Amino acid sequence: MQTLTTCHNKLSELIRWFRWLTEQGLTDLSQVTNYHCTAYVDFRGQKLGDDGEVAADSASTRAVAMGVVIGLAHYRELFSGQKFQDDLRPFDGASAAGGSGRSAEVGGANKVQPLTSEVQQPLLAAVLYVIQTLAPHILKEAEAKRQRQAAARDITATKHPGREAFLLNLERRVETGEPLELMSPLAEHGAQARVAREENDPLGAVSLSALARECGTRQFRGVWLADLRSELERTLADVGACAPYGRNAAQVERADVQGHVPWTEPLFSTELKFLVGYLATACGLAVAALAGMRHCELGELVVGCRQPSQETAPGLFRYRLTGKLIKGQPLGGVRDEWVVTREVYEAIEVAEKLLGPDAAPGTPLSHPVFCDTTYQNLRTWVNGRAAQRLGLAPIPEGAVTPRALRRTLAVEIAYRPGGLLAAKLQLKHLTVLTTEGYAARPGGAQAKFLAEINELEEERNVDILADVFRDYQRGIMPSGPGAHDLINLFTSVDGRLDQLAELAPQLVDSDQEVVAMLWARARTLHLGTANYCWFIDPAKALCLRLAGTPDADRPLVGMCDSARCPQATHHPCHRPVWEESRQTAKVFIGSLSRRRNTERTRLEASVARAERALAEIDQAAAGAAGKDAI
Repeated sequence: MQTLTTCHNKLSELIRWFRWLTEQGLTDLSQVTNYHCTAYVDFRGQKLGDDGEVAADSASTRAVAMGVVIGLAHYRELFSGQKFQDDLRPFDGASAAGGSGRSAEVGGANKVQPLTSEVQQPLLAAVLYVIQTLAPHILKEAEAKRQRQAAARDITATKHPGREAFLLNLERRVETGEPLELMSPLAEHGAQARVAREENDPLGAVSLSALARECGTRQFRGVWLADLRSELERTLADVGACAPYGRNAAQVERADVQGHVPWTEPLFSTELKFLVGYLATACGLAVAALAGMRHCELGELVVGCRQPSQETAPGLFRYRLTGKLIKGQPLGGVRDEWVVTREVYEAIEVAEKLLGPDAAPGTPLSHPVFCDTTYQNLRTWVNGRAAQRLGLAPIPEGAVTPRALRRTLAVEIAYRPGGLLAAKLQLKHLTVLTTEGYAARPGGAQAKFLAEINELEEERNVDILADVFRDYQRGIMPSGPGAHDLINLFTSVDGRLDQLAELAPQLVDSDQEVVAMLWARARTLHLGTANYCWFIDPAKALCLRLAGTPDADRPLVGMCDSARCPQATHHPCHRPVWEESRQTAKVFIGSLSRRRNTERTRLEASVARAERALAEIDQAAAGAAGKDAI
């Protein structure tokens, strides 16, 4: 099963292929030979520069072109008219991916780049603010609009409801202070536009048709105006006029926590429609960014996909969504389940409410699927006056797609302490529970995602170890029980780099050489909250000894006592954690009564351990400062 976009692209490529054949003088598919197939793919894959020379060769474009030709060959039996010769085997039977070189390209580095923090932070802040703060108010106004439109459709009367009906309505408005309704600036040539009024008529911007519907008739006729003008103008002077939706808007806290403001200024019907669209796009962005679903998987979410939340511990809940995996699965996809954060769960709930109260279970949630157009519309609104009034930060330019969001989530998970256990997203401290969902099912798309995370984790470890080695070269030594072994490794690597520089100084790329020499040790690195764990020998891991699992293949980082473990090291980046631990323990000691000696002794030991770690870190930094002074 393929999307409409994929089918359209294949049709466009087929048209290109037929046009190219016509340009070559061919009028029948039976005239096509292997030469024509290869020549067309070469023509499509090469891009020429301004000088007429080949500037680029796209394996992906070649694969698309080959796929169209191969498809015509595979289904030649279905053609009753023109078709390929029976003995024609395009590209000698090679597949589109293999013959074009695209399979090797796909097997390499991921081309989809994660979002930059400059785009990701304001984007997620805006999306969550819209869903968590504005959604209840938008949904309330959208429901009011539905009810109002339904009531208007039920009105069948076209006659004058009587002067008394208008006067009662106007009197009610004066008593309650309810403004008259402004006519939408987008309204064109309606019944009201035909009402004869002067250019400076004070009633020119008032929606008299809306007033007429409130009085029980479908339209306001121009001949009624003379009889009602004085009362209308008097009411307008007393209560004014404004757009019909969002009146008396509730106060909400600004996104930048700089006070409270009304959640919106009065809205016309079209403006409310746009606002509902922005909310729908925000739901799709939240699900894609925080659950890591593909575009096709977002499209499979339906009303009722939220499973009942499970309280795993007091105050701790687990949220699940049911959906389908489409990519790489049999026709129709397979049922799958996603463990998500509370924010994703709430976004789906809002998306269901956007469909209205009559949406039956199983109705597709089209809202969570977004495209570049809907995202750009949301971004324009966020960067506009209405959202800036709410304290939202502008979103810079940058492509935002489900693939980019999925890739960003992978990086967020892999580059956090604990790797696959994840920690938190940087905005509002969201816990990344989605990792459990990716690890829950063996094989398939989730296994590929898990492999990508592992790869990113290795890249992160290499970067960290290279930075630690550069610190060593500047004289900033590691500290902690495992520092001696790490310093010996760096000394050995530094010596080998000197030897290589003497043997072939013109060939040595020091960065590549450092990565190559440190790669094996980088694979043993595990990030702790206040230390680096170099898990070389499980028998030496203090956490495994304490847990009674000496044969485990990963450390129990949450149980790490880095002040005693022989494979743990401390570095300047860990100093704030140790300082916070010391200060917290001191606060607790000060709050203890005299009788709680056992607790006091334990906390004093914790303070002493933190001070010892801080002293070692500071001593290493002081050594580097002394070296620079010399």
